[in-house]
Amino acid sequence: MHLAQLNIAKAKYSLEAPEIKEFVDNLEPINQLAESSQGFIWRLKDESGDATDIQAFEDPNIIVNMSVWESIDALKDFMFRTHHRDFLRRKKEWFENIPEDSYVLWWIPKGHIPSLNEALGKLTYLRQNGDTAAAFSFKSNFSAQEFMKTVDL
Repeated sequence: MHLAQLNIAKAKYSLEAPEIKEFVDNLEPINQLAESSQGFIWRLKDESGDATDIQAFEDPNIIVNMSVWESIDALKDFMFRTHHRDFLRRKKEWFENIPEDSYVLWWIPKGHIPSLNEALGKLTYLRQNGDTAAAFSFKSNFSAQEFMKTVDL
C-alpha cells in the first residue's frame, strides 16, 4: 500500500499579488525537493509543473496539492524535516484559516494514481466522519494494516 494525500489552502491574495510572491516563487524548488525526497511516488501537476491552476473548487483562491508517498514517515520527513517546513511555518502569512479539515490522508494500492475527484471525496468523508482507516489525518495515522482489516477482500 502507498499513502495518498490531498491538502487545500485558501490564498489571502491572488497568486499574482506581491504579498504572496515569495510563496509562488518557491513552488518550483519545493516541488523539486518533494520529487527528489526518499519515498516520493507522484504528485498532481499541470503543464506548468505545479497544481495552482487546477480548479477543484468554485473559489479560485483555493489551491490543491496532492501526492503519493511510500509511507507516512516518508511524507512526514519531507514536510517537517526539509526546507518545506519553513514554508509551513509561514502559512498564516499567505493563507486563510480553513475551519474544516484542510487535508486528508488515505491508503491506496501500489501503482494506483488517485484522481482529484477521489481525493475530494476522501476530504469530504473525513469532514463528515472524522478520522477512520478510510480517510484520516496525522492525528490518527492509521496504518496500512489497519486499513486492510477494514477492506472486504
